[in-house]
Amino acid sequence: MQLLFMLCKSSRTVLRANLAPMIRARLLRLAICLLPATLCACATPAPSSANDEAATPTPVAEPVAVSTSGDGLLAKVPQPPERPVAPASVTDPAIPRAQRIDAFVEYTATTYGVDRAHVREVLAQAQVRQSIIDAMNRPAEAVRRWHEYRPIFLNDARINGGVAFYRQHRDALERVSAETGVPAEIIVAIIGVETSYGRVTGNFRVVDALYTLAFGYPKRAPFFAGELAQLFALKKQEPQLDLLALKGSYAGAMGLGQFMPSSYRLWAKDGDGDGRRDLLTHLPDVFASIANYFVVHGWERGAPVVARATRAADAEDFVPGNWDPVYPLADLAARGYRPQPGEPVAEGATLLTLQGDAGSEYWLAYRNFYVITRYNRSPMYSLSVHQLAQAIRAGAGPRP
Repeated sequence: MQLLFMLCKSSRTVLRANLAPMIRARLLRLAICLLPATLCACATPAPSSANDEAATPTPVAEPVAVSTSGDGLLAKVPQPPERPVAPASVTDPAIPRAQRIDAFVEYTATTYGVDRAHVREVLAQAQVRQSIIDAMNRPAEAVRRWHEYRPIFLNDARINGGVAFYRQHRDALERVSAETGVPAEIIVAIIGVETSYGRVTGNFRVVDALYTLAFGYPKRAPFFAGELAQLFALKKQEPQLDLLALKGSYAGAMGLGQFMPSSYRLWAKDGDGDGRRDLLTHLPDVFASIANYFVVHGWERGAPVVARATRAADAEDFVPGNWDPVYPLADLAARGYRPQPGEPVAEGATLLTLQGDAGSEYWLAYRNFYVITRYNRSPMYSLSVHQLAQAIRAGAGPRP
């Protein structure tokens, strides 16, 4: 401890004499951060996951994270518990498939109270489809850069379709927005990106998609087997659903907002009080459920999403390990990244670097950007949703 103090004191003397003010500040901050590490005081760890099986938890909007951890970063955005995954007895590829299916039936029955005979009857009619595995291995986010990915969703057809959809359902959208704080244009943009406003909701049977990925795609099997079990649990809550007729994406997402079974089960809302949650065709439920998903994951009413940033000429590359908005703006400015004039500001942010048409683009991504990444983890997806929402808002005219 005494040695570390002496080193820090000596470093301050040298710094005052020889280094420019900005560099001195950055190195001093690094020396301070080393102190808790030397004393084995760790930064606040991420909250552990819990198996929360509540059918429809009541969302609570969290305040802006302003407290700091021991390393000077802001607190992470509070999140709901992680959704449960299936055990190794179901997902270990070294176990014969028939045995894994038996284990799945038992897991689903004991975890969610689903009749074993019903699970077996449905699984007996599920089919493994190689096209699903092929699609999982080539997502657009993995093979395209931002300047190639952006035009998929930022084009005249998608923008004009969003403006028309917004105008057609303005009253219902604005009502949900007023209740939740989630802008109506964000809800519309999600529907536009996911399903082209309901025109493309998927042609794969949901049972086939989840069955294929649970038992034929080992690297993601725990998640997808967990979702397959959640599908049976969802059927208990929404008996109007026909599991063998449900259509969705190659990943098993369904409806206008492309909810996975666990998201449907945990966070879907009955938007008009008719006693059921229909995300396949019923717009009041779709609007309320998308907004609720954002609220549950920490959406802040009225706060910005991103700001275009300028990089200083002498700035070093900075690649955060995730999209948590935990960096104070002063920290990012010391690294050489500042919001451009006129761009919105918020206290917590992270840095997003993308390859645009004219080279590297730098963005400060705030809390609400992080919340969009909870819908889809790709930062390009999240920025596309935001920019499409902005274009829809501009075309739809002023709010009522």
